[in-house]
Amino acid sequence: MTGVDILQQYFSGFTQQQIHQFEALGKLYPEWNEKINVISRKDIDSLYTRHILHSLSIAAIIEFKPGTQIIDIGCGGGLPGIPLAIFFPEVSFHLVDSINKKLTVVREISAAIGLKNITVEHTRAEQIRDRQFDFVVSRAVTTLKNLWQWGKPLIRKGKENELPNGLICLKGGDLAEEISQSGLRPHIYKLDDIFDEEIFEDKFLLHVKKG
Repeated sequence: MTGVDILQQYFSGFTQQQIHQFEALGKLYPEWNEKINVISRKDIDSLYTRHILHSLSIAAIIEFKPGTQIIDIGCGGGLPGIPLAIFFPEVSFHLVDSINKKLTVVREISAAIGLKNITVEHTRAEQIRDRQFDFVVSRAVTTLKNLWQWGKPLIRKGKENELPNGLICLKGGDLAEEISQSGLRPHIYKLDDIFDEEIFEDKFLLHVKKG
């Protein structure tokens, strides 16, 4: 089964361009990972399951409307931002990270597959003062408390999509203490309710709405 076959078990209706873009990631990420380590070496062989499908779990929860503006905090090598930008070509994604060499991977892969809906910025989320977005997305970057502290000022109030504007983050493991310490009441989605692969047994998507 190819990488794209794995994705098509759960998602349908990809255009030929999207199929080509997703296929290209299977070559580009291993090549760039040899130069700049953005994915665990032991995980690179499971790129489509552990990283791309995991990133697209956000697309399984919410269908972003055209024109939605999203910031990916601590994007690393572009996950979840790049897979989501392929999936939602009419949605704008702003990818930020404090480590510039990781953004080289984002820029190069985005250019190689012709993504036009991604912008990149070398900064920390807490240093962004002049922009707001509909959603903050993040994948295994820091605690929920920190994510909300950094992300909340970047989120405009509203509900143009099926979920209210807010933070959407991907997390794993026992989250009880982390959620308690955050003082938040996120809506929690279990990813093993969506995907059959074993690796999703302890994986979750959390949504915190901007009040």
